[in-house]
Amino acid sequence: MKKSNFVLFADCIPVKGTNRSIISDTKNNTYFFIPNALYDILEKCNGKTIEDIKKEFNYEYDEIIDDYFDFLISNRLGFFSLNPNLFPKISTEWSSPCSITNSIIDFDEVNHDFENLIHQLENLKCSYIQLRFYKKIELNYIKRIVRFLERIKSRIVYIDFIVPFYENFILDELNAFISENNRVHSIIIYDAPFDKSYSPINSDMGYVVLVERNVLNEKSCGVINSEYFYSNIKLFSESQYHNTCLNKKISIDKEGYIRNCPSMPQHFGNIKDTTLKQALSQPDFKKYWNVTKDMIEVCKDCEFRHICTDCRAYTEQTYFDGEIDLSKPLKCGYNPYTNEWSEWSANPLKKNAIEYYSMQELVK
Repeated sequence: MKKSNFVLFADCIPVKGTNRSIISDTKNNTYFFIPNALYDILEKCNGKTIEDIKKEFNYEYDEIIDDYFDFLISNRLGFFSLNPNLFPKISTEWSSPCSITNSIIDFDEVNHDFENLIHQLENLKCSYIQLRFYKKIELNYIKRIVRFLERIKSRIVYIDFIVPFYENFILDELNAFISENNRVHSIIIYDAPFDKSYSPINSDMGYVVLVERNVLNEKSCGVINSEYFYSNIKLFSESQYHNTCLNKKISIDKEGYIRNCPSMPQHFGNIKDTTLKQALSQPDFKKYWNVTKDMIEVCKDCEFRHICTDCRAYTEQTYFDGEIDLSKPLKCGYNPYTNEWSEWSANPLKKNAIEYYSMQELVK
């Protein structure tokens, strides 16, 4: 093997942080921590023999490099080949023919004309929607929504429901409903008596999650933690050029105002008198679509930046480039300079931002 060339699998992509790096395994939706020294080796010497790599880096102890490559092989992150040129890097180009790829619709006291909104989203070629309810609803209401999508042969591929807990939710009935409706990606039930994640019965169906945390309003959004990391080539590629939360998104808040995200301060009209297409055509609607993690303070030094989502609605309010807010997301407790996680709301440096967004009650 020493005379063969080592090749990192094309779908295993290294990302360098300040103190450490990761290899994002975009095929298996996972990642592996590696030292920055190994990142440098992979970037400079991928496709070379281990003997050539040792000469290139002039390590005093060859065992270190041997350990590195034992780790890579044992975790199936690469292989040896006599013809490394036959294995080019994977493309991270990203494009979409859709005007909108995803949408969030919030429901509370105002009853939106859901069917009209879906027809508008169809025209924008939207394929994913998330419906968030701040009032209790019956399972039959969810069923009517899904049946409508079936009836019109909607292009919506996935739909997520975020709903408050109520006693009549029966797990067997939920599982049966999800197993019969492939469009339902998840049903997340908040303000539940306990946390519980129910694995899908088969790989083709969605899942049910119960969470104790209460979702008071749209200010509950924007939390950044490792549970929300997605190591797939679609997100990884999109993150190179666009904002992974706001790009090609359109939302309707609980009062009917059209926004890029329901939590964003600026709206672009109300669905009562403005179409989604009209809102989308306004100059500022796409203001943050191309703000990548590589542009955001602190995030640009983080090893997780290409598998993490972003939040421009709630930030630390510390750095602006003109009218563009490039501050770190407020609800992120990770420090890439120490590689430690902490509770974001307990950080005294975030106190002013918490007060600015009137989140005192949410933090409690």
